[in-house]
Amino acid sequence: MKILHISDTHMCHNQLMIPDGIDTVIHSGDSTNYQDPYKNEPEMHSFLLWFQRLKIPNRIMIAGNHDTSLERGLIKKDYIESLGITYLFNETVEVEGLKIFGSPYTPTFGTGWAFNKSRAKINRVWDSIPEDTGIVVTHGPPRGILDTTYRRDNVTELCGDSSLLKRMLAIQPKLVCFGHIHNTRDIRNAGTTQVAGINTIFSNGSCCTDGKFGVLTSHGNVISLE
Repeated sequence: MKILHISDTHMCHNQLMIPDGIDTVIHSGDSTNYQDPYKNEPEMHSFLLWFQRLKIPNRIMIAGNHDTSLERGLIKKDYIESLGITYLFNETVEVEGLKIFGSPYTPTFGTGWAFNKSRAKINRVWDSIPEDTGIVVTHGPPRGILDTTYRRDNVTELCGDSSLLKRMLAIQPKLVCFGHIHNTRDIRNAGTTQVAGINTIFSNGSCCTDGKFGVLTSHGNVISLE
């Protein structure tokens, strides 16, 4: 399976260069910008219609913290799936023999964002991921993996979730797809990496760079799985 993993397109989806020969495209959330769900709704419709038109057999997506129209239910799962798009919300789908689990949740930060859970409770979501899952799709990263950014006081910090990392190390899926933490200044999070001792590929598919919204700085990651 040849996978294109994208995330955090933030209404720049029309700028994406889509390679040929892709079997499955996975979007890890934040296709939109507006926090207000009623302003967010037309943005989400624009993205969905673009996603529908991609000439790729399998189109899979989750929501992110910006995608408030989905959390509020202004756009329903049934509508998304009527467009030929698989929308995952704490659930699993099987594609070409691989089980793919998707969840939009990220640890709580700020106020008014979608699909936030406290770090004390979010582990319940990850504990529900089946042991035989081949691909895990989340919006946020596991802690310590392509998740470094600057705080407001200009100090770097790791933003990922430690309970997600613990679960990934336990079940060791073939691929973990996420975004949420963009490139910023001299920090590069977009791309793929592996952790010593396991075969899992970790992919941060974020396509935008902090401070440079409006222009894509990445066109996602292409990963081939047997």
